[in-house]
Amino acid sequence: MTWKFHGVRDAAGPLVVPYLPAMTRRAVLASALASLAAACSPLAALNALGPRDRGAGRIARDLAYGDDPRQRFDLYAPHDRPRPLATIVFFYGGGWDSGSRAHYGWAAQALAAQGFLVALPDYRVVPQVHFPAFVEDAAAATAAVSRIAADHAGDPARLGVAGHSAGAHLALMITLDRRYMAAVDRPDLIRAAAGLAGPYEFLPFDVAASVNAFGRAPDPTLTQPVTFARADAPPVWLGHGTDDVVVHAEDTEILRDRLRAVGAPVEAELYEGLNHADLIATFSPMFRKKAPVLADVTSFFRRTLR
Repeated sequence: MTWKFHGVRDAAGPLVVPYLPAMTRRAVLASALASLAAACSPLAALNALGPRDRGAGRIARDLAYGDDPRQRFDLYAPHDRPRPLATIVFFYGGGWDSGSRAHYGWAAQALAAQGFLVALPDYRVVPQVHFPAFVEDAAAATAAVSRIAADHAGDPARLGVAGHSAGAHLALMITLDRRYMAAVDRPDLIRAAAGLAGPYEFLPFDVAASVNAFGRAPDPTLTQPVTFARADAPPVWLGHGTDDVVVHAEDTEILRDRLRAVGAPVEAELYEGLNHADLIATFSPMFRKKAPVLADVTSFFRRTLR
């Protein structure tokens, strides 16, 4: 087997803008994206430049789940929330060494507009910490969200986790490896999990991101979500773009097949022509016509969290 995790950042290439209504707007956006590329990824640029879903917004910010400044999360919810909402904790990517919730509000807001309470946590990254600290942060954040969800029209009994890239790795690790949620006294909290363009089996560690994040682990197999495939896992949805050269679609296929082999409930979608950044960029109204990723994720969580 040849492992295909080859990158350290979420933006493998420039985002294209094929669906804007006017050539003038395309030119302005292309120029703005180019000017911001040196400072942040095109995905982060969407937070400042892209249109937002108007049906939802941020309702709380800087909620703590630990003492470190990066152990904070924001909450997003639909403007109309007449009943308890299923709750989703969304983890952004960044190669385990970068990223900020300040850059991904547009993604959380997109999910919230579909009728969910959505938490968007930061977590500690390399070089401040190494595995398993950032996975432990993901578990701690998820437990903290469950404790305050009801105060914000959320239902902690219907909680799922999701993530993109390194964030998908976090989401699937705390879903499949029982030890993390047990350590925060919530072993059965997660009811469903969705991973977008995630690295799930990337041994040996042969690029800077994986070496720096996981190279100190005494047993490297314990860093891999596929190690923990189990028949009684919560329902899992996996999505990947066929043109992803940062984390190849093989990772999704391997985890899908491993879960199926043990009889676990799993769904997987491969999106033709989408690259690593495209997959999550389709959450933005600007790129939503490229592929129905948001609709597919939403449908999965509506079915599994009821």
